[in-house]
Amino acid sequence: MSRFRQRAVLVGCVLAALLAAAGLFVTDYGIDPDLWLSGLAVGFLAFLAAFDPWLHRRRAAGLATDDNLDAAVTALAKALHAQWTEESKARGLGDDLLDLHWSSAHGRPGRSDAVVGAFERERRMVFLGEAGSGKSTVAMLLTIGLLDRHVDGPVPVLLPLSTWDPDVEDVRTWMTHRLYEDHPALRNTELYGSYAADLLIEQRRVFPVLDGLDRIPRAKRADALERINRAFPRSSPLVLTSRYDEFAEIGVPVPAADVVELQPLDHEEIAGYLRAHADPLTAARWEPIFLHLRDEPDGRLAEALSTPLSVWLAGVVYAHGEPSELLDRGRFPDRRSIEDHLVDALVDGAFGDRGVAHQARASQVWPRDKARRWLAFLARAAGMEDIAWWRVRRSVHGTWLALLGALALGTIGGVGVAWLMAYASSPKFAPWTGLAAGLLVAAAALHASGTGEPKPRLGVWRSLVVVSGVAGTAVGLAFGALYGVSAGLVVGLGVAVAVALRFALADNAELTHPSSPKWTMARDRIAVWTGSLVLSVVFGAAAGLVFGPRQTGMVGLGLASGLMLGFTLSVLRLRWWWFTVARIWLAVRGKLPWELMVFLEDARKLGVLRQAGACYQFRHALVQERLAGTRAEVPSDV
Repeated sequence: MSRFRQRAVLVGCVLAALLAAAGLFVTDYGIDPDLWLSGLAVGFLAFLAAFDPWLHRRRAAGLATDDNLDAAVTALAKALHAQWTEESKARGLGDDLLDLHWSSAHGRPGRSDAVVGAFERERRMVFLGEAGSGKSTVAMLLTIGLLDRHVDGPVPVLLPLSTWDPDVEDVRTWMTHRLYEDHPALRNTELYGSYAADLLIEQRRVFPVLDGLDRIPRAKRADALERINRAFPRSSPLVLTSRYDEFAEIGVPVPAADVVELQPLDHEEIAGYLRAHADPLTAARWEPIFLHLRDEPDGRLAEALSTPLSVWLAGVVYAHGEPSELLDRGRFPDRRSIEDHLVDALVDGAFGDRGVAHQARASQVWPRDKARRWLAFLARAAGMEDIAWWRVRRSVHGTWLALLGALALGTIGGVGVAWLMAYASSPKFAPWTGLAAGLLVAAAALHASGTGEPKPRLGVWRSLVVVSGVAGTAVGLAFGALYGVSAGLVVGLGVAVAVALRFALADNAELTHPSSPKWTMARDRIAVWTGSLVLSVVFGAAAGLVFGPRQTGMVGLGLASGLMLGFTLSVLRLRWWWFTVARIWLAVRGKLPWELMVFLEDARKLGVLRQAGACYQFRHALVQERLAGTRAEVPSDV
C-alpha cells in the first residue's frame, strides 16, 4: 500500500473502533446497537474497498513497468546511501581515514580517495589483498561514492558473499532474495509492481559489489566465480573483493576486470595514523614502536601492523595502555601471535568493568567472560556469517523449536479461552474448551514453524476488503449463533478491523528508511501488538455486551482473554515469535544473553561488530575466526 492509503486505512480503523464503542455505550438517544453496528460494518467495508489497491489490478498485480522500476531505483539508491553513510560514520571512516593504495594489473596505481574515478574508467574491478588490508572498506567507500553521484543508471548493491551458497541457488536469485530481505518495501506492488526486485536484477538496473569471495568455502569458490562470470559478463559492471592467495588459487579470471592489489602500509603511514588518533601522552608511548618499525621494516611487528585492520586494532587496544609490550619477542614471536593478541584485547577491553572508556557508548556493562562466550557461540553458529536476528532460530534444532513454540502458544491460547468460558458459560466445559482451543493453536504453530518466511498473498487474497470481510463475517456468524446478533456484530467488526490493520502495518509502504536490525524487528512487533490489542478490545466489548448485564468483571476478563488469544493468532507466522522462542531457549542454556538485540547493538558500538543492512557482522573475519577457534594455521615456511 502507498503511504497515503496506509495512513487512510489506519485512520479508518481507529474511527470504526471509536464509532463502534459510541454505538454500544452511548444509548441515551435511543440508538439500536444492532442497527448501528450493522451500518458501521457495511460502511467500514465500503471504506476499505475505496482504498483497496487490489481492486486496481492493472497496477497492483501486473508486472512492474518501466515507471515502477524507475521509482524503485531512485528510492533504493536513497535508502542505500542513507544506510551505508550511517554505517561508515559508525565505523569511524571519516576524513582521517587511512588512504589505502594499490597497484593495478594495467600498471596504474590507485588510492582509496580516487576509487570512484577508477571504477568509472574500468566499470569492472577486483580488489585483492591480505586479511585486514581494507578490501571491505574500499568496497563500502566505492558504494557510497557511486550513490553520491547517482542520477540514473544501475545502482550499486553491496553484499557479503559469505551468505551465498552456490550449491543452493544462482547468484542472481540470491541477490533477489537479499533485496527483498533487506528492503521488504520492494514487495509493494502498488508503487513498484509485481516482481520488482526480480526485474531490477534481470534488467541490470542494479549491479553487485560482492565482498569476500574468500569467505565462500574453498571447494565451492571456483564454481562460484564461474557462476558470477556467467551472470555478469564483461559488458556488466561488477566489483569483487577477495584475499589474494584464495583468488590466485581459483585460477579463474574475471573477464575485462581491472585486478588491483591493495598494498601494505609502511612505517610512516602507521606512525602518522596512530599519532593522529592519540593524545600527546599516548603518542609518546608509541615512539619505541615507531623506532622499531623504522629499524626493522620487514620484521614481525612491521608485518603485523601493515594492514589497516591491525593499525586500527592497535589504536583502540592501546588508547590507554602500554604498546611497548609488543616488542617482547618471547611473548609475540610472529605476526599471528600479535594479531591474535590484538583481537583478544579488543574483545576483552570492550566488555567488563575495565572498559570504562568504551562503556560510555554502550547501554550497560556486560560481563567479560559471558560476552566472549556469547560472541564465540555466534561466531561458530551455522549460517551466522551474517548475524540476522531472524536466523537465530537456526541455532535451535528444528524439532525443539517447533515443540517449544507450539507448547507456549497452545498454552496461552488455551488458557485464554478456558478462562473466559469458565465465567461465560458452564464451568465444567471450560477445561475441555480450553484444551481443544490450545490443541488447535498448537497444531497451527507446528505447521507455521516449518514454513520459514511467510508466502506473499496471491490473487484475491491480496485484497484488503475481501480478506477483512471474509474473516469478519465468518467469525461474526459463529459468535452470533452462540451469543446473539450484537455479540456477532461486535466480534465480526473487530476481526475485520484487526485484519485491515495487519494489511496496513505488516509491510513498509515505501523505500524511505535505511534497513537496520531494529527496524526490521519493529515491523514484526507492531503487527503482533496491533493484532493483540484489537482482539483484546473486541473480546472485552463482546463479553461486556453479552454477559455484562448479569455478571460483573466480564469486560476486564474479555479484555485479558482477548489479549491472550489475539497474541497467539498474531504471532503464528511472524519471524519475531520464532526468534523469541529460540532466544529464550538459548538464554536459558547460557548460550546467548536475555537482551540479545541490546547486546548486539552494544557490541557494534564497542567495535566488535559492524552493521550491514538488516544484519550484524563481526568487525572482520579475523575477529570471527579467532572467537570461533577456526583460524587456519600459518604454514611453517611462510
